[in-house]
Amino acid sequence: MVHANRTVGADLGGVGGSGTGVRGMLARHALLPLRLFLGVTFVYAGVDKLTDSGFLAARGSGSLGALLTQVHDTAALPLLVDLAQKSPVGFGYAIAIGELAVGVGTLVGLLGRLAACGGALISLTLWLTVSWSTVPYYYGNDLAYLMAWIPLVLAGTPRFSLDAALRNRRHRHGAQLFG
Repeated sequence: MVHANRTVGADLGGVGGSGTGVRGMLARHALLPLRLFLGVTFVYAGVDKLTDSGFLAARGSGSLGALLTQVHDTAALPLLVDLAQKSPVGFGYAIAIGELAVGVGTLVGLLGRLAACGGALISLTLWLTVSWSTVPYYYGNDLAYLMAWIPLVLAGTPRFSLDAALRNRRHRHGAQLFG
């Protein structure tokens, strides 16, 4: 049997990214809502942490230090909690700046796969430390965020992104990015 005339996505009933019409357009843009949600959420989370002086404290009600003490014994990886407890303020800033960078990178689509990997790593870290003991597991949101990042890790930010603009520029001007 010869399959030379098959098109990309034909095995998916024409729903792959190459189709024309409404179904093809929807398939090409399927990751945009997820990208917007995760990007806005992580920007908000980063800004919220950076502007909350109570969170960025070593001690006190609502502080990261108090949260780390609270979750230490129930975390899947208490070693990570121990590491963060050495400098809760520094760790708080690192998480906040990381969330902000991941969110902005995801929203503008710059280094989309790298941003998604960063988001997945942050979500994995929070799941293994802060929300590990949540019962039943589906009440904790960090595992759901981790799973939500995976499609963006796999696909990147191919539409409406700086990655796409840079890729198009490279195609127009050859392999040179600048010049």
